[in-house]
Amino acid sequence: MTISQDDIKKIAYLARIKISQDESILLEKKLTGIMNLIDEMQKIDTDSIEPMSHALDVNQPLRKDEVSESDIRKKTMPLAPEAEDYLFMVPQVIE
Repeated sequence: MTISQDDIKKIAYLARIKISQDESILLEKKLTGIMNLIDEMQKIDTDSIEPMSHALDVNQPLRKDEVSESDIRKKTMPLAPEAEDYLFMVPQVIE
């Protein structure tokens, strides 16, 4: 799979970054190389390999889920610029 200059421009627009033409050409080469590597890896037959969550056979010791602090809502709610029904009111960030 190759990445075109149009793809680079679209990604830059979505990421809200400004890149020069030279940077765009360099990114095109690098991203095309990454996509080619992914294509090669997709060709590898992994049917006989058992899935694993970690490269080493280790277990994560877990602690008990216990409450360590008391309810501090009554202390924190007066500090908020705006609150309603124990919820912090914030400006809308998603259009």
